[in-house]
Amino acid sequence: MKVSKSISRIFFYTLVVLCAGIISGCAVGTDYKRPEIPDINTYTVNPVPSRTEAYPVTLGGSQHFVRSKVDPSWWKVFGSSRLDSLVERALLSSLTLEAARAKLEQAEQTYQAQGGATQYPQVTADAGGSRQRVNTAAFGQSAGSKTFGLINAGVNVSYSLDLFGGNRRMLESFAAEADYQRYQLETARLLLIANVITTAITQAQLAAQIQASEQILSAQEEQLNITKKRLSLGASSQNEVFSLQATVEQSRVNISQLRNSFEQSHHLMAVFVGITPGDSDIPSFVLDDFTLPAQLPVVIPSELVRQRPDIQASEALLQAANARYGTAIAKRYPQINLSADIGSQALTASTLFGAGTMVWGVAGQLVQPLFHKGLVAESRAARAGFDEAEANYRQTVFHALQNVADVLRALEYDASALAAQASANNAAQGILQLVRQEYNIGAANHLEVLAAEQQVQLNALNLVTTQSRRLIDTVALYQAMGGGVLITSKGSVHLKDQ
Repeated sequence: MKVSKSISRIFFYTLVVLCAGIISGCAVGTDYKRPEIPDINTYTVNPVPSRTEAYPVTLGGSQHFVRSKVDPSWWKVFGSSRLDSLVERALLSSLTLEAARAKLEQAEQTYQAQGGATQYPQVTADAGGSRQRVNTAAFGQSAGSKTFGLINAGVNVSYSLDLFGGNRRMLESFAAEADYQRYQLETARLLLIANVITTAITQAQLAAQIQASEQILSAQEEQLNITKKRLSLGASSQNEVFSLQATVEQSRVNISQLRNSFEQSHHLMAVFVGITPGDSDIPSFVLDDFTLPAQLPVVIPSELVRQRPDIQASEALLQAANARYGTAIAKRYPQINLSADIGSQALTASTLFGAGTMVWGVAGQLVQPLFHKGLVAESRAARAGFDEAEANYRQTVFHALQNVADVLRALEYDASALAAQASANNAAQGILQLVRQEYNIGAANHLEVLAAEQQVQLNALNLVTTQSRRLIDTVALYQAMGGGVLITSKGSVHLKDQ
C-alpha cells in the first residue's frame, strides 16, 4: 500500500509539472498568415467576350463564358460515355496516382510520428537481471569478494517542455508538408484527367487525318496514272510526271508519320490507365464522339487562387517554411527536460516489488545556449528559406493567371480560326461542285476534278486540326480553373483544424 501511494505521488507531481509547462508555453516566431488575394477582377488587359465567335452548329457552335464553379466530374461535359469510363479507369489504375497517394501517406504518418514524439510524454518500461561479483574492500570491509544476482524492473517517464514552441513549430511544418503532398496528389489527378482527354481527342484527330490523307493519296495516284497515259500520248511532259510522283511519295510519308503518331497515342493512353502498351483493351475515338460544351465556367481570380491545387501546394510550402523559421528561433531559447523513474530492485524475482525494494528518481535539466554562433546563422537561413517560398508562391500565382489568360485567348482566337476554316471548307466544296458540273458538260477535264477533290481533302485536314484544337482548348480551360474543388479542407493533419 505504501509503495502504491509513493508511486501515485511521484506521477502526480510529474504530471503537474508537465501540465504547467504545456500551459505556460508560447511559440516564438511569426504565426502563419495566408497571403493576400490579388486585387484583380480580370485575367487579360482587353475584356474577354462573353462568348466565342459563332461557327457551324455541326462543329459545336459558339461557347459562352459563365461565372460558375467547376464540376469536379468536369470530363463528363464532353458527352462521351466511353471517355467517362476511360477517365474513371485511369483514376483507379494510374501508377502515378498510386505513387502520389503513397507519398501522401508517408507525409501523414511522419506527422503523426513527430506529434507522438513531441506532444506527449514518453513512457518506457524496462526489466533486467544481472549477476555481479564485487570486492567487499570497496565498502570498507575486510578483503574478500561476494557474488550475488540483481533483478530490476521499472518505468521511466520523460518529457521536454515546449516552452517556446519549437516542437509545435516543427509539428506545424510537418503538417504543412502533408498538405503539400495532398495538393500534389490533386495536381497529379487533374493532370492525369486532362492528359487522358487530350490524348483521346488527339487520337480522334489523327484517325480523321489518316482517313483524309488516304483519300488525298488515292486522288494523287489517280492523277499520276492519268498523267503517265498523257505522257505516252505526247500530251504531257516527264517533268510533270516526276513532280506528281514526288507528291505521291510525300503523301505516303505523311501517312506513315500520322499512323506512327496514332500508335504512340494508343501506347500513351495505356500508360495512363495503368496497363502495358501491348494490351488491346483500350477504346479508339473519333471526333464525333465528343460534344463541345456550350458553356465554359470561368471563376474570378480570387477564387482561382484558393482553388488551383498547384497554388495551394505552393502555399503549403510557404507555411512549412514559416514554421521552420519559428523552430530555428526557438533553438536559441532555454530548453527544459524532465524525467521520472520508478521501479524495484531485488536479489531474487520472488522478492521483486516487495517491501524496501522500491527505487525512484526525478530529474530536471535546463539548457540555455550561451554561445552558439551557428544558431544565428541557422535562423537567418530559415528566414531566407521563407523568403524563397514566398517568392515562389507569388510566381506560382502569376503563372496560374498567365495560364488562364492564355487559354481564354486561345479559345477566342481558335474559335475564329475554326469559323474561317469552315468557310474555306464550304468554298472548296462549292468549287468542287462547279468543276464537276463543268466536267459533266465537257468544259473541264478529269485532272481538274481531281485537283478540286484534293483541295477539299486538304481543307478537311485543316478543319479537323482546328476542330480538335477547340476541344483541347476546352480541356485546358477546365485544367486552368483547377478542375473543381475536391479537397475542401486541409485535412485531419492540419494544425488549424485540430
